[in-house]
Amino acid sequence: MSQSSAYASLLTRFTRLHRYAHLAAIAGWDQATMMPAKGNEARAAAQAELEVLMHATLTDPALAQELQQAEQEAKTEFEQASLREMRREWQQANLLPAELVEAQALAGARCEHAWREQRANNDWTGFLQNFREVVKLSRQEAQLLASAQGCTPYDALMNKYEPGMQSADIDRIFAAVKSWLPGLIAQVMDKQAQEKLLLPQGSFPVEQQRQLGLAVMGLLGFDFDAGRLDVSVHPFCGGVPEDVRITTRYREDDFMQSLMGIIHETGHARYEQGLPRDLLHLPVGRARSMGIHESQSLSFEMQLGRNPAFLSLISPLIGEHLGTQPAFAPENLALLYSRVHPGYIRVDADELCYPAHVILRYEIEKALIEGDIEPEDIPALWDEKMQSYLGVDTRGNYRQGCLQDIHWTDGSFGYFPSYTLGAMYAAQYFAVMRRSMPDLDQRIAAGELSTVFDWLEQNIWSQASRYSTAELVSRACGETLNPDYFRVHLQARYLG
Repeated sequence: MSQSSAYASLLTRFTRLHRYAHLAAIAGWDQATMMPAKGNEARAAAQAELEVLMHATLTDPALAQELQQAEQEAKTEFEQASLREMRREWQQANLLPAELVEAQALAGARCEHAWREQRANNDWTGFLQNFREVVKLSRQEAQLLASAQGCTPYDALMNKYEPGMQSADIDRIFAAVKSWLPGLIAQVMDKQAQEKLLLPQGSFPVEQQRQLGLAVMGLLGFDFDAGRLDVSVHPFCGGVPEDVRITTRYREDDFMQSLMGIIHETGHARYEQGLPRDLLHLPVGRARSMGIHESQSLSFEMQLGRNPAFLSLISPLIGEHLGTQPAFAPENLALLYSRVHPGYIRVDADELCYPAHVILRYEIEKALIEGDIEPEDIPALWDEKMQSYLGVDTRGNYRQGCLQDIHWTDGSFGYFPSYTLGAMYAAQYFAVMRRSMPDLDQRIAAGELSTVFDWLEQNIWSQASRYSTAELVSRACGETLNPDYFRVHLQARYLG
């Protein structure tokens, strides 16, 4: 088999996988948004069948020979990068038996579907019945991957989301954050206690909030011919780059959460829509990592969306869709969206408290996968850490405590560190932008958002997975991840 035919055969295989994944993504979006409740068992079985089909495609013995042949004869840097990403997917799949892949898909679908009602009913006991199976299967996956990769079980799962990152790195980064974050939160809350702000007066009808969200998405460059906005229990960005599906959730007494949630998910969507169209069928054409993905959503939400300059830009839009009132004045919006108040819910958390929510989840899921704790131990640990890190009492409040997130329901262990890594990358990006564009905030206030988008497109979106995470960030910023930018950003925004 010649190099050209070996690589051509791989292109055919991975194009087929891309199309399978397309169907799986749209079916998954429908499952979370539109599907009637009684359709779940049939959908779960169909999804599991599709997962097995994709697994079989990746584990075809002929693929190993094609990879070896193509790698020996790869001539360009791009071909080498493309084959590196193909091999990564091939290795991951070949370490897991099809029976486990199918069992995980079924268990995850069952647990996630039941969780929607169990969360609403504060039913931790009922949730455990399905969750134990998810944890058992995730531990089996972790052990198989860890044995082959020579790492810890948790690192093996985290490697699916953050290639090249280890829990030792996360431990070091998070330990540093824990050393200064509580003091900064207290200092900022003392400062803000002296500030006077106006609370928005509602209610705010859902349709008016939706129209406001669509208007802001348009301002942020979302391509409505290649995506849409819907509602789900837990906000997310799904679908495929050619058809991105983002969701939010609404409360008629509070428009602020849904609006900022839409801005966050639009950041994810712009990354997907900005990936190189001619490479989408290949692993090298996909998003680099979940930390990089979250850096896009947090560039939009935290760095841009809560920036006073951006809030002054959208203040008229808010008044246009929700009615004018003094609370919508730009300076008051800036106070509202920078208000620090420890609370229960991660996705509604302010920028300062958010890392504490992530660190808590990371510490619990790491201990769970490593076998140091069992599922039954989670509520007590959750209560202890919420009290210690944020001073919030969650005892008996499972709905707003350990049942609030969707990630663990389908076994997405190892994902949570990506959120705070993303916040750190985003702070680093904007520090670099400001060095070359000292008037960045004035440009944002004037509506020149393309300044930000062009930098992200050039340095992140168009590069897809051509480089490792470390090299991608180094090429964009002149250095690899530097968490100091995050601390400096928070101190500057909240203390001046």
